[in-house]
Amino acid sequence: MVAKDFEYPDRDQAFLLPPDMREWLPEGHLVWLVIDTVAALDLTSFRKRAKLGGVGRAPLDPAMLLALLIYAYAHGQRSSRQIERLCETDVAFKVICGNNPPDHTVIARFRSAHDEAFAELFTQVLRLCASQGLGRFGVVAIDGTKIAADASKQMNRSEDSLRAEATRILAEAAAVDAAEDAEFGDARGDELPPELADPTTRAARIREALTQIEAEKAAETEANMAASNIEGFDARIAKSRQRLERVTAEVTTRWERRTAREAESGRRSPGRRPVPPQADSRVRSAQASLERLTDRRARAAARAARPTRMRSTRANTTDPDSRLLPVKGGFIQGFNAQLAVTADQLITAVSLSNLANDTDQFIPMMHATEAAIADLAQSTDRDDLAIGVLLADAGYFSEANLTAEGPDRLIAAGDRRSQHDSPVTTGEPPPGSTPSARMRHRVATEEGRALYRHRSSTVEPVNGHLKDRIGLRRFSRRGQEAGLGELNLAATVLNLLKVHRLKVHRTATA
Repeated sequence: MVAKDFEYPDRDQAFLLPPDMREWLPEGHLVWLVIDTVAALDLTSFRKRAKLGGVGRAPLDPAMLLALLIYAYAHGQRSSRQIERLCETDVAFKVICGNNPPDHTVIARFRSAHDEAFAELFTQVLRLCASQGLGRFGVVAIDGTKIAADASKQMNRSEDSLRAEATRILAEAAAVDAAEDAEFGDARGDELPPELADPTTRAARIREALTQIEAEKAAETEANMAASNIEGFDARIAKSRQRLERVTAEVTTRWERRTAREAESGRRSPGRRPVPPQADSRVRSAQASLERLTDRRARAAARAARPTRMRSTRANTTDPDSRLLPVKGGFIQGFNAQLAVTADQLITAVSLSNLANDTDQFIPMMHATEAAIADLAQSTDRDDLAIGVLLADAGYFSEANLTAEGPDRLIAAGDRRSQHDSPVTTGEPPPGSTPSARMRHRVATEEGRALYRHRSSTVEPVNGHLKDRIGLRRFSRRGQEAGLGELNLAATVLNLLKVHRLKVHRTATA
């Protein structure tokens, strides 16, 4: 049977939409969870900036603007102009704003004014997630991902270049002033060129970039001095030598007593036969520790003896906080975002730095996760909030990270290819092994490899969601503080999406 013609839309047909907005969308829609969640949060930090009690136009409710941002980020919309357009065309956005679309400038200013409040928002939503049963802390993975800054790579300048540019601008401004004084006297002449007249543009950014460079140079000098602390090494070597002497004396005394008993009785004493003092594992371990410290002191003394050479420090005149960071296939001008994620992909801690290396981020992220667990323990009645093991890739491998006090950890000693090609180890590591050697041995065991593979189902997918689902491949605003605020908001949205999927699953299986 074949139809005679097409079915055409009748756009002249009049409809009566439900008078209640809550009937415009299904009950399980994400927008209702966002609205209800925001209504249940403590929004004091968002409301305290509003000035009320006057006769002017009433400001828009911060709860509405916050719900609008959360829902927009959940759908990968971060442009304030695009959010404004969606408030006029999309039913869910219409519901959030009550069919009263805010101007894009209001949305942008609200986002830029609450960087610190977004950190509090992240904590509150994390508590909500934990109360719903999310957060399996048996395995917590830490990883970093590079996110581009709102800056150009071409605007990186060395210290000499920045100082020359600052001198040129000052000289040009002085020349313009002198020429105007000669032409106009005390009268006001034409305006200065925009580059010189606007105090918020290039000259101010150059000064900020130079301040960043000077701070980094001072920090590097201090680090070099700390690394060459000969007196500190001498004290540690003295303690290590005392330990070696004490252990050697104990082992030697035990060996001599047993040898004397056997010689007197003419037969071997029962039990495991002790090894000679020079072969005892405790003596060998103490000897190895002393040798390592002696070697480190020699290297530190060599560093202190040669003149300090500073690396060539550069800063960006568009966003002085950002840095040129290596990524797969090249470099980006941006920041290094750090995430700690549980086995069920709940983000428990975030941070943002401009350091290319992840090594110095492990301990702060570990402490941030422990602080989050302590907070959740007070706000929920759960008794399973404890870190089982922390996972991290080779970018975090260092003796300081391996030996720092804290939960058990598994840190890869090489990339995935080298781990796959390395032979499988069994048993315990050799006696007297260094922390690095013990970790390499553990990662190479079947158990270690199986445990490390959990990273591929925890933090790595979350990094992908952050960039692909939220669209956070480039920050919307400049500065590390602004970037951290946006990262907290994006992490909050991802955690809230976990709650929504959990509710949908429970409803479907009920």
